[in-house]
Amino acid sequence: MAEQLDHVARIQQAWNQERPDLDVRPQGVIGRLHRLAGYLTEELRLVYRRYGLGEGEFDVLAALRRAGEPFERAPGELAAFTMVTTGAMTKRIDRLEAGGLVTRRRASGDGRARVVALTDAGRKLIDQAFAEHMRNERRLLDLLSPEDAARLEPILTTWLACFESPRPAGD
Repeated sequence: MAEQLDHVARIQQAWNQERPDLDVRPQGVIGRLHRLAGYLTEELRLVYRRYGLGEGEFDVLAALRRAGEPFERAPGELAAFTMVTTGAMTKRIDRLEAGGLVTRRRASGDGRARVVALTDAGRKLIDQAFAEHMRNERRLLDLLSPEDAARLEPILTTWLACFESPRPAGD
C-alpha cells in the first residue's frame, strides 16, 4: 500500500527531486504551521461571524473586557494590544461605536485624550462570544492528544519569544 503524503510532504518530495542540493526539511515545520494557521484562522472566524464581528472587532472588544472595570482603554493602548496601526484602530472603533458596542469620550483630566469603553451591549456580546470562542479553541485543540498539546505549548512559546518582546501580564 502506498504511503499517504500530505500537501507539504508532496511539495517537499517534488523539491527533493528537482533540487536535491537544497535542504527542504524546514518546509516540514514552516509549511505545515503556515497551512495550519490558515485553517485555524478560518475556524476561529466562524465564531466571530456568528456575533456579527470581524477578527479585529473581536480583538478590540476582548481587550476592553479584559481591562476590567470600567472596561475602557485609550485608542493608542488598544492599537498596541491588538498590534494594528492607530488608523486601523480608528476604523474598528468607528464600526463598533456605530453598532452600539463601544462609546468614545474625553479622558478625565485631559480634554485632548480620548477613551474607548464597552457599552452594556458590548460587554454582553463579548462575554457570550468569548465563551463560545473558548469552546471552539478547546474543540480545535482536542484534535491533538493532551500529551501532544502539552508538549507543543512550550515549544511554541519559546519560538514565539524569538519574535516578540515580553510584556507585563495582563496586556
